[in-house]
Amino acid sequence: MKIPKSIQHLVRDGLVDEVLRPLKSGKEAAVYVVVSEGEIRCAKVYKEVSQRGFHTQAQYQEGRKVRNSRQARAMEKKSRYGREQQEKVWQTAEVEALYRLAEAGIRVPQPYNFVEGVLLMELVTDADGNAAPRLNDMELTRSEALEYHGVLIRAVVKMLCIGLIHGDLSEFNVLVDSYGPVIIDLPQAVNAAANNNAARMLERDVENLTSYFSQFAPQLRGTDYGKEIWKLYQSGDLHPEVQLTGKFKRPEKIADVRSIMKEIDDARKEAVRRRYEPEI
Repeated sequence: MKIPKSIQHLVRDGLVDEVLRPLKSGKEAAVYVVVSEGEIRCAKVYKEVSQRGFHTQAQYQEGRKVRNSRQARAMEKKSRYGREQQEKVWQTAEVEALYRLAEAGIRVPQPYNFVEGVLLMELVTDADGNAAPRLNDMELTRSEALEYHGVLIRAVVKMLCIGLIHGDLSEFNVLVDSYGPVIIDLPQAVNAAANNNAARMLERDVENLTSYFSQFAPQLRGTDYGKEIWKLYQSGDLHPEVQLTGKFKRPEKIADVRSIMKEIDDARKEAVRRRYEPEI
């Protein structure tokens, strides 16, 4: 096929030998099947900010570190330079997350190189050597659903143990090869300790998985792994081999809103009285 303009520099530099075909195109990137170093791999080409809805990235990027104060100021002001730097941070976040997750024993595509907005990485395949299907394209048995759900919940735990949350995990961001689920698409990976949205995003990831797998395994409905995992994380008791129950005991005491509002109102009146009461 004709070499896409976005990959021409990789061909010129000898990092890509041949572009075989397009694999998929989504809101964040276009992916091509290529030959690199004699192996079949894929090239993920990140789309430009103008094509992707730049403003949606802010909640994910909170807490990410940048190289210097000039870069941070520019990103905060949203200048042209700042937007360029924020885009680089967005793209490199996936590369860094892939390496960290692989080291932690979490199944993700193996990254090989990242050059000027193009990520070269492993092409995840099925038993016949074809591109592995996404989870949402599969019809599962009850036992498969329970097995895959367990594998992915353990992956969520392992991710959080190294301080990361996927942030957009669902059946659309999981491939399934001969060995089971492989997690993909991580440019929005969240720093659990530094992002104020971390708990909400973790719970949403887990809820997405539970909602999908409960179609095939109804007994998963009503489980609350997200809150259980986050509570263990906050208390310092979370570790990769932790035994989860899927249960979370919620506070039974209902807040007495009327009494609370009365106390606030009384405090306000007392503050006003003290302000205007003449000193003796």
